[in-house]
Amino acid sequence: MIKTKFALAALMAALAAAPAGATTHHHKKSSAKASTTSSKSKSTKSGKSATKASKGKATAKTSGKTKVVAAAAAVPALKVASERWQDRQFDNLSNQFLNALWRIDSESAIYAGKYDTAATLTVFDKAEQEKELAFIGEWKGKFTAVNASKLSSKQRTDLGLLINKLDSDRFRLTTLREWEWNPASYNVAGPLDLILNTEYAAQPQRLRTLLKRIASIPAYYDAARANIVNPTREHTRLAIKQAPGVQTLLTEVDKAAQASILTPLEKQQFTQRVNAALNAVDGYVAFLTEMDKQMDTKGRRSFRLGKELYEQKFAYDIQSASTAEQTYQKALATREELLANMDKLSDELWDKTMGSTAKPTDRFAKIGMVIDKLSARHVAREDFVNEIKRQIPTLQDWVISHNLLTLDPKKPLEVRATPAYAAGVAGASIDAPGPYRPQDRTFYNVTPLDGATAEAAESSLREYNYWILQILNIHEAIPGHYAQLVYANRSPSIVKSIFGNGAMVEGWAVYGERMMLESGYGDNAPEMWLMYSKWNLRSVTNTILDYSVHVLGMTEEQAIDLLTRQAFQTRSEAVEKWHRVQVSSVQLTSYFSGYSEIMELREQRKQQLGAKFNLKEFHEQFLSYGSAPVRVIKGLMTQ
Repeated sequence: MIKTKFALAALMAALAAAPAGATTHHHKKSSAKASTTSSKSKSTKSGKSATKASKGKATAKTSGKTKVVAAAAAVPALKVASERWQDRQFDNLSNQFLNALWRIDSESAIYAGKYDTAATLTVFDKAEQEKELAFIGEWKGKFTAVNASKLSSKQRTDLGLLINKLDSDRFRLTTLREWEWNPASYNVAGPLDLILNTEYAAQPQRLRTLLKRIASIPAYYDAARANIVNPTREHTRLAIKQAPGVQTLLTEVDKAAQASILTPLEKQQFTQRVNAALNAVDGYVAFLTEMDKQMDTKGRRSFRLGKELYEQKFAYDIQSASTAEQTYQKALATREELLANMDKLSDELWDKTMGSTAKPTDRFAKIGMVIDKLSARHVAREDFVNEIKRQIPTLQDWVISHNLLTLDPKKPLEVRATPAYAAGVAGASIDAPGPYRPQDRTFYNVTPLDGATAEAAESSLREYNYWILQILNIHEAIPGHYAQLVYANRSPSIVKSIFGNGAMVEGWAVYGERMMLESGYGDNAPEMWLMYSKWNLRSVTNTILDYSVHVLGMTEEQAIDLLTRQAFQTRSEAVEKWHRVQVSSVQLTSYFSGYSEIMELREQRKQQLGAKFNLKEFHEQFLSYGSAPVRVIKGLMTQ
């Protein structure tokens, strides 16, 4: 797979360097071939006409038809050649854009697995803001000048993704302006961690890159302080909470440098620059702490986006065929379907789980009682992470043996504790390598229960009980995020791999849960289906919660009731989700939005193909387009 990506990069570079005559010559060659064929047909028909004059009229007519057929045959050949030339020109332009983007945005380059500019830390001051806006304007002009009708469907969809990326960036810079009110958006740790721990080069070279990058950290936090205006309390406190994790990582970088083969002078510079960076983080925390205190008297910005901003962000981030409000309404309808099914399953399980206990008439109470009883079956606290590790090979074997998807056993997946600098947003997540370095490790981040109280740990374990822990691993690992992102890095479209769509990524993970149970995973036990339905209800409820909070003004009390009583989540899970919806927006809708569109596409393909429909082929074709929006993949699959 690494070779595939590097070969693609080399091809795009070659196209950029190829003389114009190369593609022009190919185009002329196709024209000449069509012309020669037409001449041969004409000459043959003329000979027949001379031999059989009595059939001259018919021969002339036939000759005329042959010319028309030959000309018609030439048109598709010319069209294909023209499309290929236009596609190459566009690929050349896309390659130029990516090279320019990595120069201006080293952080995105690092996350994509490109380390050429890793020594440069982007300091988001006023000059940088102006530079980025100019960059957006320049490349938006270049891409809108492309005649999309002349491109093949794959390149045309790449063009749409690139334009959406630029429009989205402009929206974030000029309209959303999160850089003014979200202090947690200033965090240097992620790229530092990748440079330190990704073996893209020898350690001394990586450390020297870090030495240069760390030198700019004080300026980075100076710019952050200058930019922050009327922040939200929630994002302010999140930034304060994550700061110790940033400092821990900086200390680890210095330790690695001191234990390395760097020169004494370089080691001295490392200590000096790391200390300056640590002081900069301290200064930022002090600044935010003071702002947090002032919010009690001066007021503060609400974390809620409001309908107008929410709809705009939803359109850029989710790229769905539906609006945010339409997706919300669809989620409400799906919620009712799920609850009706859970009601039936609870009736089926009542005697087995509840014995002679009187069955309540309220469906929420009845479903909740059965789920609560089943949730007592869970792994021991000290075995939580090890059980996750144990399940991964089992899931992989199931997917392969049931012919659901081809998996690459050589791709490493490492379960680890969520890094401290990234804590406070989600309990479990995947950190996957970028498309430029698909051979690197994928990390399955799990928040351990070591520091939790006995009550909080038990609440989490009941949430991730015997059945749901399996579904979580299906979602995060196999055949969910881990498998999908491996496929994405193999996509022939570098654009679709890099500018991944969150709704497709999360939607596939949710779809993977359904796929596994439909294949018989869990023995079709009603307990597994009930817990799956609870988990699926969680994805649906995410959409309802996010829209209700940011657009409709849902209160904390209403949110906790929605999550606990109506969606059967534990108190600790509900509290964590309430925190998450305050420090993020739109992302929570990606699960249901993507999943529902994938399910609709699958049913459409079943109807179109009939007996020829093959589930594994559907999965692999769907994943072959990278992390493109589902509506884009639908267009490519059904064209």
